Amino acid sequence: MKRIGILGCGAIGTEIALAIDSGKIPAKLTHVFDYSKDASKSLVTKLKNKPEITENIGLLAAAPSDIIVEAASQDAVRDNALSILQNRKDLMIMSVGALLDESIFDIIIEGCKDFKRSIYLPSGAILGLDGIRSVKDELESITLVTTKSPRSLKGAKFFETSKLDIENIKESTTIFEGNAQEAVRLFPANINVSALLSLAGLGSLNTKVRIVADPNTDKNTHEIMAQGKFGKFLIKVENVPSSSNPKTSRLAILSAIECLRAVCQSDIRIGT
Repeated sequence: MKRIGILGCGAIGTEIALAIDSGKIPAKLTHVFDYSKDASKSLVTKLKNKPEITENIGLLAAAPSDIIVEAASQDAVRDNALSILQNRKDLMIMSVGALLDESIFDIIIEGCKDFKRSIYLPSGAILGLDGIRSVKDELESITLVTTKSPRSLKGAKFFETSKLDIENIKESTTIFEGNAQEAVRLFPANINVSALLSLAGLGSLNTKVRIVADPNTDKNTHEIMAQGKFGKFLIKVENVPSSSNPKTSRLAILSAIECLRAVCQSDIRIGT
């Protein structure tokens, strides 16, 4: 049975911990860490089988576990991914936007090779990544349109320099158009799906992203349009936001649970 450590005890980390505790993921949760000790303590109180709360990320990386699940932030990935790999741990990354920094990506890839470890990237709040990967060599264009309520987008770095008042948007409004690299920098907690599309397909500079704020929606909607020599496909996903964090889609949490379950269990694997 694999031993799991969790970095980040928010909505995603808590749900993964509960899935392990219930037996849905056949593993043992051994250690957790969050920059907020209150968040760590809150998570542990919800569990029948109590993991150890570590005092810092270094102790989490060095603890006797097999896989660390990052559910904290892009900064947590940038600052700690290599250390986790060096400590001979596999790593599941939720804050995938960090990997669009080429220097970070290269360091992590080399770390995987040097220390013979694996990185896992769940599909998150979108569908179709197996299709994107399959047609990668014939892909000519890919666009992601993400629509969320202003409440879900509030607090993004984008608004630090934008004159747009997110509180006073009254109708569906496009607030950003650019590439995936720009999108994950300006909306680090909202648009990790664009990073996944980039890594599966044409790269961050060639993946087009449009972000729409719609005060009349209660869903997080992602529309993917891909075209190339293979033909084309359109995928639309309407996600219910997590009840504990509107920035996170419920599907992203379920995807993380299923990814970890597959890693921890030897059985039939469905899909590419």
